[in-house]
Amino acid sequence: MKYGYDNEKYVKIQSDRIKERIATFGNKLYMEFGGKLFDDYHASRVLPGFEPDSKFKMLYQLKDDLEIVIVISAVDIEKNKVRNDLGITYDVDVLRLRDEFMNRGFNVNSVVITHYNGQSSADAYRKRLERMKIKVYYHYTIEGYPHNVNLIDSDEGFGRNDYVQTSKPLVVVTAPGPGSGKMAVCLSQLYQENKRGIKAGYAKFETFPVWSLPLNHPVNIAYEAATADLDDVNMIDPFHLEAYGTTAVNYNRDIEIFPVMNALFEDIYGQSPYKSPTDMGVNMIGSCICDDEVCREAALQEIIRRYYTALCKFADGKTTEQEVNKISLVMKKAGITTADRKTTVAAKERLLQCEEACAAIELEDGTILTAGSSPLLGPSAALLLNALKHLAGIAHNVKLIPETMIAPISRTKVNYLHGKNPRLHTDEVLVAISMMSLIDENCKLALDQLPNLAGAQVHSTVMLGEVDRKTFHKLGIGLTCDPVHKPQVQE
Repeated sequence: MKYGYDNEKYVKIQSDRIKERIATFGNKLYMEFGGKLFDDYHASRVLPGFEPDSKFKMLYQLKDDLEIVIVISAVDIEKNKVRNDLGITYDVDVLRLRDEFMNRGFNVNSVVITHYNGQSSADAYRKRLERMKIKVYYHYTIEGYPHNVNLIDSDEGFGRNDYVQTSKPLVVVTAPGPGSGKMAVCLSQLYQENKRGIKAGYAKFETFPVWSLPLNHPVNIAYEAATADLDDVNMIDPFHLEAYGTTAVNYNRDIEIFPVMNALFEDIYGQSPYKSPTDMGVNMIGSCICDDEVCREAALQEIIRRYYTALCKFADGKTTEQEVNKISLVMKKAGITTADRKTTVAAKERLLQCEEACAAIELEDGTILTAGSSPLLGPSAALLLNALKHLAGIAHNVKLIPETMIAPISRTKVNYLHGKNPRLHTDEVLVAISMMSLIDENCKLALDQLPNLAGAQVHSTVMLGEVDRKTFHKLGIGLTCDPVHKPQVQE
């Protein structure tokens, strides 16, 4: 794998930067943590070398001085809002996040339910958490938020919210996803702390866009593709340009809200500690890029992947045409098309030859392999076997799993489990060669190659089922699919 990012440097300088910001505010800082605190696979894809849990490792350097507050909106609880990447609701994800934090030795202070307006579903959720001995606070809907500063910055605004009692110098405020109310929780706490004579500070941690990279750098453009459903737009920070005469990149929501935040800061502190929304940030991610060309290419590929993901979501009725069109415009801005993804071209060429579902993989050494459907194997399962054989130096015509072994598995799926699809999925062929590895040296060699699939790219001419998608994800393989449903009836 070609690396473009110095992860070790990031962990060091990012934690140091946060320490500096804590000291600036007299040893009490509320830090709004945007994006994924761990399992940040977007960052690891556009910045090869960035590890998905890098931010966790960075915060671990500050573990003894921080506590975590998890935020969830009552509106999202009521709507059963789902995380697209994990397929779980936000209320379930709060518990998952809490478990992850605590299992890694972090102190989780509490859960704050925002946008509360008497929703019965939020009340039920609070009772559920309290039965689990989790502290829960309500933050209420404020009419005219965020522009009605006079109301917000009063006892009828932030003053009405529950005060979250904290004891550590750094309070990390995070959430399952955007729109949860993290910023409002931080600002409410500043108001509440100020009432108690504590001049706490606020900082914002956003991984993207990278403020120190050019506006149209592929890494920043990839962020626009990733947030197409939110309609975020990268912009030059006009406040930063006016204050310092230098350009910095931010995004529309932070720039639009800055005058309001500035007014709130002035009311709380007497004067604002920040001259621009970029000033509020602490992110040092741009300083750790060690090979810009590698990161540029990785980001361009991510944009194409995002485009295919949007196409498939649209085909399933899970998004609007607006999101597809937004990413299409982003691709034009980046100067790329789907033809810039080698596996897409290879899979479509194979499709013209066999006229049935097929797939292609590009390995880390640049090798491209293809596979089609067969009566017993789907294209993704066949492709996975082909890739493992290639990496292990096993001849293509060697059968890792004999048909005499596949056939009874298929019969069980259809006859006893009442499935419609007799073909083996990717996870099933991996189980099969795992069993065969006990008696077959080729299977053992092939199995040993699984770690070498990390970073490979796959394109399928049909939309894959959840099982195959998850298998590729677990193996670290980047997957795209044409927005075409499989012709056969699914299990």
